[in-house]
This record gives sequence, C-alpha cells and structure tokens, in this order.
Amino acid sequence: MVFPAAQALRALWQSAGLPAEALAQVELTGVEPVLSSSFAVGTAAQVATAAAALAAVEIGRVRNGLTQSVAVDMRHAALECCRFFTVNGHQPEAWDRLAGLYRCADDQWVRIHTNFSHHRDGILRLLGVPRGTETTRETIATALTRWQALPFEQAAADAGLVVAALRTADAWQRHPQQAAIAAQPLVAIERIGDADPLPWTELPMGAAPLSGIKVLDLTRILAGPVAGRTLAAYGADVMLVNAPHLPNISAIIDTSRGKRSALGDLRYADGREGLRRVLSDANVFIQGYRPGALAELGFSDDALTAWRPGLVVVSLSAYGSVGPWGARRGFDSLVQAATGFNLDEADAACTRGPKPLPMQILDMASGLLMAWGAQAALLRQRTEGGSWRVQVSLARTGQWLRELGRVVPGFIAPKPDFTALLEASHSGYGELRAMRHAAVFSHTPATWVRPSVPPGTNALAW
Repeated sequence: MVFPAAQALRALWQSAGLPAEALAQVELTGVEPVLSSSFAVGTAAQVATAAAALAAVEIGRVRNGLTQSVAVDMRHAALECCRFFTVNGHQPEAWDRLAGLYRCADDQWVRIHTNFSHHRDGILRLLGVPRGTETTRETIATALTRWQALPFEQAAADAGLVVAALRTADAWQRHPQQAAIAAQPLVAIERIGDADPLPWTELPMGAAPLSGIKVLDLTRILAGPVAGRTLAAYGADVMLVNAPHLPNISAIIDTSRGKRSALGDLRYADGREGLRRVLSDANVFIQGYRPGALAELGFSDDALTAWRPGLVVVSLSAYGSVGPWGARRGFDSLVQAATGFNLDEADAACTRGPKPLPMQILDMASGLLMAWGAQAALLRQRTEGGSWRVQVSLARTGQWLRELGRVVPGFIAPKPDFTALLEASHSGYGELRAMRHAAVFSHTPATWVRPSVPPGTNALAW
C-alpha cells in the first residue's frame, strides 16, 4: 500500500516547523504507478517537487505578501526525474560502457561506477587488468571471478573507488550504517551559529519568489546540481563553481539551466580567495563533496559561516555523514544496490538478475529535498537569525522511499513519453530540449532565465 502523497508532504513540511496553513496552497494530482516500479517513485518525485515549490511560495509570501498556489502532477514530476534531454537532437549517453553489474566468485553481484576515468582506471588497477578505454566488460567479468563480492566492495572503498555489493533489504537493515542512517531525519536542518537575520532585497509583485537570493553551487553529480537548478527555476541567482581539473558528466548540460558557471580551483590560494569573495554575498552554499573533503581544503561549515554569518550550508552525502560508511563515496546506482532496491525490484518483477529502479530517484528526490531544506532554513534564518546547516543523504532518501510503501501491481505503467513536456532553448552546448519543471505556480511560473553554459563561461563574481 502506498502512503498518500498529501500525507507524506504534510509530514515533511511540518518536520521543519513550517506553517501548516501553507499546505492549503498545493494541489497534487495523479496516482501510482506512473513509471514501471514496485516502489512509489512517482509519489517520491511529486512530494519532493511540491515541497520545494511550496517553500518558494512561502518565501514569496513573506517577502511581498503574495499568496499563490502551486500544482504538481505525479506523472510530470516522475518524468522530470528521468532526466531526459537532447542536444542538437542527440541524447547523450548516461553511462560509461564498463559501468554496471558483474557477478563474483561467490555468485553474488557487485555494481561498479566508471563514468569518471580515474574511477574506471582505479577499478581496473585493483582487478589487475589493463587500464584505459580498450578494456572490455568481458575482461572485467573474468577478473571478478577471482573475487567475492563483499571483499571486493571493501577493497574498492579502501582505494577510494566506487563499488557496491548487492544486498537484500534484510541484509541492509542489519548493517551498522543503516542504524546510523535510521537515527537521522530525512532532511536534517540545524542552527550551527549565531548571526543576525540577513536582509532580503525588496521583491516586486510578479517577480519570482527567490529573486535576489544568491546561491553558490559546488556540486557535480545529479542530486546537488538538481538542487541548484531547482532554486534557479524559482528565481535564485545560482553560481555553479567547478574545479577545472575535475571531470563532469553529460547531465551538466541539463542541470546547468538557469546558472552562472564559473571555475575556481580550491587547491590554490587564488581559487580559495575567489570563493571567499563571492561567499561574502551568498545566502546559500550547496556542496556535494565527500564528507570531510571540503573541510580539508579550508571550507568547513564553521569556516564558511565565520566568513559569512547567517549562511545556509547544504551538504549531500551518499550514506550519511556519520557511521562506519560516513566518509564512503557513492552514487545513486550504488546506493540502490547496497540497500536492497535492485534485488527487491527483481523479485517484484519476477525477473532473472538484479533490476534497477526506473530512474535515479534517490539522486533526483535528494536534490529536490536539498532545495526544500535550503528554503526552509532561509525562512528560519529570516525570523530567528543564525547560521544553518542542512544535510541530505542518498541512503536516507532511500529509506524514505521504502517508507512510502510498495506499488501493486507496479509494472503496468506505460512506457514514458517525454514529448509533450519538453521545452527548447539555446545553450552553450547547442539546441537543448529538456523537461519543463513539474511545479506549476499560479502567478510566477518557474523558469530558467539563464541558458545552460559550459564551466568557466562566467567569471567567479556576482
């Protein structure tokens, strides 16, 4: 049985102490299943989208008194989370050809992530096979017949690589990291320092609710970039800051809509000084570095809020920031594997071999929840003052998805059709066709004013 979307939204909304009367301004339409899955992926997409949009509506009301409604259709929200887009009529490949599932010597499965060349070559080195683009899946499969799944997962983690052994849901429930995650809220929002309320610029009637709110976006892989893109759709001035030496994935073309795109190398003094300079005017700082990694570069939460008292710091992790896996790297596909989703979907579909969820819903829902948490903290900062921290993890989002219930029958949804929901725009990459935002505002439509542009197109300055 699926937990009703309206109840799930109410529980999430009230967990941050936001005014219950605002919930009267949201309309939720659609029912499960909207995508082929035994999990309530449509409900998760709809609730997370509605929460982020409703928070923007509340900020707009506080700023200029405008009360507006927002509507979110479940199917539209789910399809937006499928991250479909084309550039000059071509749909970019989402996965490296070596990424995916492999069977080990103990007849258990592992999932490897090789979208970045340094991760790919690290796994090949660990397996003792030639590095580079010429290595085949068959070579990796043969090498893994000499490993058991759990030891390989651990060896990869020790080497700073991204691998997950497939577990059943029961096995994950017994894992000590799940115990650490279960003790955390879905979106952790906490005051971490004293500060006066930061002033917001005057908001004219008809302006987007987040106009004038400045957001620094130091993220690269899906969830974090989706958070920044969502805030940009609601009017925030979002600056994506990429390190010039770090790779990106093709999704940056879509997730950069609405953002400035600058370069800043935090390994060097001028890059750190450039970030501190733009930080002095920021309201929100979003980061998706591995837990502790940004602090090693001199940008801990305490340092950030010392330089900019009143800042809202939003952090994403794979498995949470505490527990034995608190510093472990991971991506949506790996968290799905480690926490039981791949095997549960296969059981429900009566298929041979593991089955992923129909989209990277842990990433997408987490990104939307980050956007919601950032805005909830902004509202608290406005009334209470203080500096604030917001934390979201893919694994905790996965637990929430389970709590939303199972869809029976879940595999009767039609094949996704994105055509009617696409919009065209010029970008720094070519002609971009991508999904319209699923939240429909009654007065200030969500839109991306700035085109998607490659990293370094803009200066590291507001």
